[in-house]
Amino acid sequence: MAALGKVYLIGAGPGAPDLITVRGARLLAQADVVLYDALVTPEMLALCERAEKISVGKRSGQRSTAQTHINEQLVDCARRYQAVVRLKGGDPMLFGRADEELRALEAEGIEVEVVPGITTAVAAAAATLQPLTKRGVARSVAFFTSSTAPDHPEHPALPETDTLIQYMGGREAAATAERLLAQGRRPDLPVITVENCSRPDQRVRRLLLSDLAHGLETAHGPVLVMIGEALQRREHQPDDK
Repeated sequence: MAALGKVYLIGAGPGAPDLITVRGARLLAQADVVLYDALVTPEMLALCERAEKISVGKRSGQRSTAQTHINEQLVDCARRYQAVVRLKGGDPMLFGRADEELRALEAEGIEVEVVPGITTAVAAAAATLQPLTKRGVARSVAFFTSSTAPDHPEHPALPETDTLIQYMGGREAAATAERLLAQGRRPDLPVITVENCSRPDQRVRRLLLSDLAHGLETAHGPVLVMIGEALQRREHQPDDK
């Protein structure tokens, strides 16, 4: 029986191809097969020119069925290839459903290595020149998403923290703002939204929590929503790009 291959869960970072780690890029170049997410760009896939490429992109809805199929594909690929890459947007260990994939691979005795990536929240903070923490103002940060498993409540409790970062927040941002206002958060609390972070079509918008409650404009890519006093624009801060 042929030896099982090794699977690498690699974080592609926020989108720009030069924001993947050196290790991630090296392993992509050596991969036999790459299973990649919908948010992975063609420029990123150019780094694994020799590999077979399999799109396993998925959006909200029917997540459990899609994830089960991806798990099966990973196991099958590890039986047929020596170097298997599962390429995920951002970081595999944050909202990347890595737990399901690790469990499936470990159950079959398949070796796994995780290569971290720059998560979108950190890239968005860099892109807007806006630290998520600030001495004397914000000493805690929470990442959350309104996307849940089918058997979990649709709107879980919001974390109590100084800076809130909502992933995949485009359609859910207004509901989040309403809940925060109902909890007593200030209507003039600073908010920054970043669409298509780090990509050529990146779009940054600054507003207040009261504005966010009215919803966001239609987005054509993933939207990250950052909320908190630490996001207040500095006196001499340059305009957003």
